[in-house]
Amino acid sequence: MRVLSNAARSVCRRDWSRRHFWGWLNAVFNKVDYERIEAVGPDRAAAEWLLRCGAKVRFQGFDRWQHDYNGLPTGPLGRYKIQGIDATESCIMYKGFDHLDGLKYLEEMKFNKCIYIEDVCLEKLGSLENLQESLSTLDIVSCGNVTDKGLIALHKLRNLQRLLLSDLPGVKDKEKTVERLQTALPRLDLVLE
Repeated sequence: MRVLSNAARSVCRRDWSRRHFWGWLNAVFNKVDYERIEAVGPDRAAAEWLLRCGAKVRFQGFDRWQHDYNGLPTGPLGRYKIQGIDATESCIMYKGFDHLDGLKYLEEMKFNKCIYIEDVCLEKLGSLENLQESLSTLDIVSCGNVTDKGLIALHKLRNLQRLLLSDLPGVKDKEKTVERLQTALPRLDLVLE
């Protein structure tokens, strides 16, 4: 019996250690390098951050989603502008959201199964003036740390035309949240699944 107990404790410690390591590594990937943003511009720096974290980006004028870090296009500073972000199953987290600050052409974002997306991320998204003007489509699906508070913070995204919300167990008062968003954003097509 003691052997089983010791073995179980050893496995639990190893799992915690492994989880801690991946959490630490994800935090490192999300660290903002302000010197890099200055050197290569906000779109290139944001693309590097997103791809490092497992997301995809689509540049203005391109149909194809870019997912390979080493395949990022090169060229003159400011030539490629991010138009879409697909963060499905990526490790992006609040710590890296300062990368979004200079994106002026971002129209579409998808957060699908993003375990680190939480209310503070959505609050940051809503507070960025450039995104208040440009972001028109947002999907938030299966992000378990998102609550009503985070969704309500999206009311500042004046240009938001389509919002897809699905499988959000942290959202407790869906009707009230939807009503508040619809009141603040009358043009919003809100799809709640």
